[in-house]
Amino acid sequence: MAENATMESITEHERILQEIESTDTACVGPTLRSIYNDQPNAHKRFMEKLDARIRNHDREIEKMCNFHHQGFVDAITELLKVRTDAEKLMSQVTDTNRRLQEAGREVTAQTEEVIRCRIQQRNMTTTVEKLQLCIPVLEMYSKLKEQLESRRYYAALKTMEQLEKVYIPRVSQYRFCQIMAENLPILREEIKEISMSDLKDFLESIRKHSDKVGETAMRQAQQHRTFNSAVVRQAGVGHYTKPLYSLNGQTHTHNSHTMDDDAEYDDYADDEILTAQDLVDFSPVYRCLHIYTVLGDRETFENYYRKQRKKQARLVLQPQANMHETVEGYRRYFNQIVGFFVVEDHILHATQGLVTRAFTDELWNMALSKIIAVLRTHSSYCEDPDLVLELKNLIVIFADTLQGFGFPVNRLFDLLFEVRDQYNETLLKKWALVFREIFELDNYSPIPVETEEEYKLVVSRFPFHDAEVEKQDFPKKLPMSQSVPQIYMQVKEFIYASLKFSESLHRSSTEIDDMLRKSTNLLLTRTLSCCLQNLIKKPHIGLTELVQIIINTTHLEQACRYLEEFITNITNVSPETVHTTRLYGLSTFKDARHAAEGEIYTKLNQKIDEFIQLADYEWGMAESDGRASGYLMDLINFLRSTFQVFTHLPNNNNEHPSMSLSLQGKVAQTACMSACKHLSTSLMQMLLDTELKQISMGAIQQFNLDVIQCELFASSEPVPGFQGDTLQLAFIDLRQLLDLFMVWDWSTYLADYGQPTSKYLRVNPATALALLEKMKDTNKKNNIFSQFRKNDRDKQKLIETVVKQLRSLVSGMSS
Repeated sequence: MAENATMESITEHERILQEIESTDTACVGPTLRSIYNDQPNAHKRFMEKLDARIRNHDREIEKMCNFHHQGFVDAITELLKVRTDAEKLMSQVTDTNRRLQEAGREVTAQTEEVIRCRIQQRNMTTTVEKLQLCIPVLEMYSKLKEQLESRRYYAALKTMEQLEKVYIPRVSQYRFCQIMAENLPILREEIKEISMSDLKDFLESIRKHSDKVGETAMRQAQQHRTFNSAVVRQAGVGHYTKPLYSLNGQTHTHNSHTMDDDAEYDDYADDEILTAQDLVDFSPVYRCLHIYTVLGDRETFENYYRKQRKKQARLVLQPQANMHETVEGYRRYFNQIVGFFVVEDHILHATQGLVTRAFTDELWNMALSKIIAVLRTHSSYCEDPDLVLELKNLIVIFADTLQGFGFPVNRLFDLLFEVRDQYNETLLKKWALVFREIFELDNYSPIPVETEEEYKLVVSRFPFHDAEVEKQDFPKKLPMSQSVPQIYMQVKEFIYASLKFSESLHRSSTEIDDMLRKSTNLLLTRTLSCCLQNLIKKPHIGLTELVQIIINTTHLEQACRYLEEFITNITNVSPETVHTTRLYGLSTFKDARHAAEGEIYTKLNQKIDEFIQLADYEWGMAESDGRASGYLMDLINFLRSTFQVFTHLPNNNNEHPSMSLSLQGKVAQTACMSACKHLSTSLMQMLLDTELKQISMGAIQQFNLDVIQCELFASSEPVPGFQGDTLQLAFIDLRQLLDLFMVWDWSTYLADYGQPTSKYLRVNPATALALLEKMKDTNKKNNIFSQFRKNDRDKQKLIETVVKQLRSLVSGMSS
């Protein structure tokens, strides 16, 4: 086994030596390490093996050297022989080189010059080529500078785009190109800022020029309306053609016109039709739009433009505080709004997408609401109907102008109905002043006419027809006063004024007729009625004036049908139409007559009260004066003269006997009966006054004389038409009461009390008791009945008995 191990060890050492011989020196480490990892004493044995291998190689080297030594010696010998020839050759070559160098020195100099020239030529060629590449870049940059100086920013942006995409990339290695490339974004920002500044200037400019643009558009619309109305009137057609004006560059013409209108049409067509471009320079907005589009920032521009225009719209829609004072204030307001939307309409059609129809519609709806609110507020401040009418005309032109540009204006025409109500209110206030002035200047006496011309003049102003008056010779008098034809003419003027508002509203004749009738009804039932009522209540209006007012209202009532015919002739709407409104003048004038009649009765009663206050009875007198009191005779004389005014009124209205009947029958008789009843009541109250504590028989007798005068007045028929003693019955209560005390017929009164045939049926027990107690107190204190006591002491007992019985009757009535 030891021998086997030794053989294996020897074989392994051979293998390691072969690896060391065949392996790179740097990689021999792992091989050597394997020697130390083997069995003990392996290193020693390996070293022995290694020494043996080295000795073996030394022997091989020695053998090889011995083999080649003779050849080496021979080679050295040959080299020594060649050495001499080589030195000789070297000397010849050196000489030849010297002579060649001397001969080629000039050629070398010329050659270097040629080379230098060739290098310069090549550099020049290269420079030219590079300059040819740079020159277009420099030319484009110079062109860019010129475009910027001439404010051709859109072209400048195109030039920048070419520089960046085409020219600069060709010569991007040069520093000046890099500087150019760095400057281009800065120039773009400058262009954006400059174009935005131009846009702001443009927005400020159109804000200032909106007034002029709107004024031009509205003037053209008004001229068109005037011209079109003339064409429609002469052609006899009722259509409404499209406007002949346009501020968006599109001109519309009429469909046709008659030969009679050729001159007017030619004159109108020859007028210069201005467009928005003629009044406003839109180039800044186009330029700015293109610039931002090229820069890829169009959305920012659109948003900014729309935001600024919304702000301007709000400013335009804000009215001046005193706008309602003059029509110029409204005109400036409308001009600015029209100018604003004309510009927007032009921008809408001239640009693609800067503003949209939805945006303009939104602006218009916002503006329309604001406009309506402003007009509704400011029109309410207007007190002048002429100003309201001019406002209406401005609204119509304003609406027609914007309608020509496609904006819906129906709400504006609806607003005109509210303005119409305001216009009617201002008309009513104005005509109230007119009516008051007419009533104040009226003399309230029949109209005197001296000649036929004067009569025709009155009849031409007021529909008065009376056959009896026409037969009378001149001079003569018409029953009404001068205010009647004036009132009638003013009502017609009111109808004309109300009609003016209905023009140009595109309403049917039936609607216009209805509006006229309703406004006229308001004039009659409210304004004129109120003026009449106030007139009747005025203190300076006497009985004569009140009677004349009754006559006047009667004639005005009869003239209402002529007013209806007047309205019918204006509107050509038949009064038989189902929805035709009737005039309420009949009730107005009837109410005024009733008020005047009531005022007559009131004033008569007030005058009677004034006379009654002058009464100065001596209630304790022993016997009467034998004649009626002075105040009462004055009162009766006043009543006689007053009723003569009623009965001597001119009865010229035979065509309308109802007026005479109302005047002489109803008014006079009622006034007379009312006066007698009031007089009777006042005298009765005087007797029963609680402050009157005592009354003598002499005072009763004096009072009886005054009542007799009243009865004589009633029986004298101060007003014709009373049947029998109707008027005297007003004093029946006083008469029976006085007869009871004068005759002292208490037995009959008490016996027949409650019987329909009683002689003292109208005497109330309470009234008789109150008066009897006043006389009883007088009897006790003044001893008036002392002469009777001597002859008949039972009379005092009778009075006490009567008082007891009367008290019993009064108690029975109260229970």
